Amino acid sequence: MDITKRHHSEENTKSEPSLEERIVKLAKMMDTVPQNLDVSLLKKDWRRTAGMFDDDPLMEKIIEEGQRIREEDRRKTNV
Repeated sequence: MDITKRHHSEENTKSEPSLEERIVKLAKMMDTVPQNLDVSLLKKDWRRTAGMFDDDPLMEKIIEEGQRIREEDRRKTNV
């Protein structure tokens, strides 16, 4: 191997961790995942979202617009 290739190769190993180092780091990170995972968030339950948009002005506008559209549809069908 000539000096240019060897020097370039040495630069890569210094600036980037080796594959083994990356795997060890990922394995350590994965060890903490179950500890940080809130299992209750995985359970599908409509009660988790109840009240989510209380006092949200945008959601109030969306609801009002939906009601207006429904009322308009009712008037069209009752003609």
